[in-house]
Amino acid sequence: MNKNSLYSISYGLFVLSAREGEKDNGCITNTAIQVTSEPTQLTVAVNKGNYTTGMIDRTGKFNLSVISEASDFSLFERFGFQSGRDVDKSDGFQDVKRSENGILYVTQNCNAYLSCTVVNKIDLGTHIMFVATVDDGDVLSREPSMTYAYYFANVKPKPKPTASSGRVWVCRICGFVYDEEKEGTPFEALPADWVCPICKHPKSDFELMNKQ
Repeated sequence: MNKNSLYSISYGLFVLSAREGEKDNGCITNTAIQVTSEPTQLTVAVNKGNYTTGMIDRTGKFNLSVISEASDFSLFERFGFQSGRDVDKSDGFQDVKRSENGILYVTQNCNAYLSCTVVNKIDLGTHIMFVATVDDGDVLSREPSMTYAYYFANVKPKPKPTASSGRVWVCRICGFVYDEEKEGTPFEALPADWVCPICKHPKSDFELMNKQ
């Protein structure tokens, strides 16, 4: 199977946020979709390894901030390329407000937010799909929603040229470069469960940048 075919599916991009006790957290997701209109429900599938996933599973609440084309890479770095287990992602970040459910939503570079309550969950192996009712929400700007295609073309940093004499692999998601010469291990020899150290995506999301 040519896994590149999956990149032809159109996705939106969102900040998925939760609160448990006094802890705020959030992550980047591309899996939110409205599934019913009466009642208004949506689904979001999140990797079980994400700290945000456990918070939502335990509290049954989350907010979804819809990222717009006005956003730059810094929003993805803050919410997508570090773990809430290790850092406070909201620390020093002023572009947020709390909705009535007490959870933060992003006010800048997002064009809308939705507050949701989980009504069902489905175990999908690596991910949990939450089915949720939409309790509240508002439009924040008229900027177009960012798609995965727009992110790849205009936001994600381009790989920098390398003088390596070995093969170089690049993560399609965040741009992390795996240089076989520098790392000392062929990319194909990495364990099957190896993930990108930055965005935690699997080996299948890497492509060979230079062929030796």
